[in-house]
Amino acid sequence: MFDQILAQAPRFFTYYNMIFLLKGMGITLLLTVLGCVVGFVFGFVIAAVRSTKATSLLPFRILVTVYVEIFRRIPFLVTLFIIMFAIQVISRDISLFTIAVISICMLSTAFLSEIIRAGMESVPQQQVEAAETLNFGFWRTQLRVILPQSWKVIIPPAFAFMVMFIKDTSLASQMGVIELTFTGKSLMNRGFSPFLVYGAILLGYFIMSYPLARLGAYMEKRFATS
Repeated sequence: MFDQILAQAPRFFTYYNMIFLLKGMGITLLLTVLGCVVGFVFGFVIAAVRSTKATSLLPFRILVTVYVEIFRRIPFLVTLFIIMFAIQVISRDISLFTIAVISICMLSTAFLSEIIRAGMESVPQQQVEAAETLNFGFWRTQLRVILPQSWKVIIPPAFAFMVMFIKDTSLASQMGVIELTFTGKSLMNRGFSPFLVYGAILLGYFIMSYPLARLGAYMEKRFATS
């Protein structure tokens, strides 16, 4: 095994192979960033709406609750294929990358909405009542009172989810999206040793996820209550 790795290493670590791997890492990071940014924005909206008591929003609260519960319990790979087949019924011109982005955003929204909701519920009710006394509107209360105080609860699981999400995007390779894991499969098909190829893939995922984990640890300490 080691003899094979040493023999193939000069042919594997070429300029074009490294560019190919870096492009795969770039697609993986892009999928993660798009999923987490969109998921956080819509997750906050869902968490805020679920915290309301307005009767007029009851149907919407039920709808988003069902959405969150379904997508948190369906395996990501199943979600990818369901959405792919559903979209291709409507249009076959949509790229696999776009389908993967839509699937990732829908999944991350469901998970991040629960993380955000848990953080928002950690804020003492007296804070909300004080905001109502000062005639703060609903969204002003959420953005100015609840969200700033809930960061210390939201950040640790949110960063843990993002680190996990970097790894979960590898499932997009099953539908043909050329991300980091897919590049590994392509290099394997060229006859390279699996230990050499997936050792490089492992290193790529570590390079992407470790700094994010360290940033999460720093932010957790930064927002922690003294």
